[in-house]
Amino acid sequence: MEAQYRNRGGDTSFSSLRVYLNSLSDTPSRFSRRAVSVSTSYDEMSRVRSVSGEQLRRTLRWYDLVGLGIGGMIGAGVFVTTGRASRLYAGPSIVVSYAMAGLCALLSAFCYTEFAVHLPVAGGAFSYIRITFGEFPAFLTGTNLIMDYVMSNAAVSRGFTAYLGSAFGISTSQWRFVVSGLPNGFNEMDPIAVAVVLAVTFIICYSTRESSKLNMVLTALHIAFIVFVIAMGFWRGDIQNLTRPANPENPSGFFPFGASGVFNGAAMVYLSYIGYDAVSTMAEEVRDPVKDIPMGISGSVAIVIVLYCLMAISMSMLLPYDLIDPEAPYSAAFSKSEGWEWVTRVIGIGASFGILTSLLVAMLGQARYMCVIGRSRVVPAWFAKVHPKTSTPVNASVFLGIFTAALALFTDLNVLLNLVSIGTLFVFYMVANAVIFRRYVAVGYTKPWPTLSFLCLFSITSVVFTLVWKLAPPGPPKWFVLGASAIAAIAVVQIFHCVVPQARIPEFWGVPLMPWTPCVSIFLNVFLLGSLDAPSFVRFGFFTGLAVLVYVFYSVHASYDAEGDGSLDFKDVESLERFN
Repeated sequence: MEAQYRNRGGDTSFSSLRVYLNSLSDTPSRFSRRAVSVSTSYDEMSRVRSVSGEQLRRTLRWYDLVGLGIGGMIGAGVFVTTGRASRLYAGPSIVVSYAMAGLCALLSAFCYTEFAVHLPVAGGAFSYIRITFGEFPAFLTGTNLIMDYVMSNAAVSRGFTAYLGSAFGISTSQWRFVVSGLPNGFNEMDPIAVAVVLAVTFIICYSTRESSKLNMVLTALHIAFIVFVIAMGFWRGDIQNLTRPANPENPSGFFPFGASGVFNGAAMVYLSYIGYDAVSTMAEEVRDPVKDIPMGISGSVAIVIVLYCLMAISMSMLLPYDLIDPEAPYSAAFSKSEGWEWVTRVIGIGASFGILTSLLVAMLGQARYMCVIGRSRVVPAWFAKVHPKTSTPVNASVFLGIFTAALALFTDLNVLLNLVSIGTLFVFYMVANAVIFRRYVAVGYTKPWPTLSFLCLFSITSVVFTLVWKLAPPGPPKWFVLGASAIAAIAVVQIFHCVVPQARIPEFWGVPLMPWTPCVSIFLNVFLLGSLDAPSFVRFGFFTGLAVLVYVFYSVHASYDAEGDGSLDFKDVESLERFN
């Protein structure tokens, strides 16, 4: 019965209402067949990639990727998160928080790099999860990540209006207008943000190479402003501020809030590193993926770690931590100094450049995610089309650009920011798990249950540690449980390392110290997920539920049709990978 609804002669599951309703009755069997259908590297690089028609042009080199990575990470957020984390959590030890968060980002970057070198396609994490865990987990991962991209880009574009206003001494309210009748948080229209999003959309549709050149120019200007801020902080700052608060009654020393303050600060500032994952979506447009991708991804993260740590030290020297403005630390520090108010405007200009670069890179990334999801047929293949003249995914870029501009027009910055972050951390967690699974499991040749059991047990141990750290009251019982959890996690990794052999050894580039490196990444991402607020998890649950409905009522049937006509027929995984 089911076979007659396959895509034969154009007769798809959506050809008529009667056919669609009959297809819905077959949803359980189709879901069981397609949900864990694993793609192969060979398919992703050939048959699936051909859905786009034209190919993305290979024009990028390692220095382009470094520029895109830096531009994607160093946005305006660092000017806010640094002050809030220092004032509320870490104090002068915020520099240690940035170093720890940078280590976490670098470990995740290693996991991304191994996949990107092995599978240089535009799908990023979506493709990595699809060739490892199957279509349904990849769909949930990709849709949440795209929603995070869209909402964070809308938030960043509204921030551009605020920073541009501070640069020219113009109130943000003069560039926005309020529409009565709409609820608070959705009634303040921002045409400047819409114009910026549409302009960036036009640029990324025109040419990837030209977009990279523009990003290099804007990133260079932004780094120049950051170096200026760092230099001003060291020049105007006082080293005594690293250990002495303004109010003697407040905790003093370099670690005024202890180890917990450092970790909590790291959880907050880690969001400043998010953006390097967009570089992996450019892998299909890199001339020499084996050489350029490792240098591009890891190199950009390493440079940003150094810049962030220097900025943290500079800010901590400018003022005692208990006088730092959590919303605008640098601007407020100089605005209070007579004769130095002009520095505030310089910071506003620098932050504006940072917003443009992060917006450009993020919109490049979100379009390529949507393009590859379209190739898999779980969303309409129209999104996968690449324009023959520009060699860019114009359809996906325009659709997401208009969607982002619509959100940026009327949605308040704080509303958007409450909905961002958890999806990205979840994707980093999934990619780290996928690296381990791919290394230790070869379908048809090794049993997956030892590796799956290890991954589940290690994640549970990480969750227990995180919950105890966040919820248990201070005291010996807390530290005992934390120590026991840490010892258990280390023992589990060591036993797995000794008992289960690797099934694959990367031919070109692999994550070092397997499985320790991705395990540390898994733990840190779980720990950082535990630091997020309740609205973040509500958003994640809402959009995940929405994605499940889309998959059940559309995606599983569309991909089943594609399997029926032979364009998504994943069989004999290992033989195809050996051929590849």
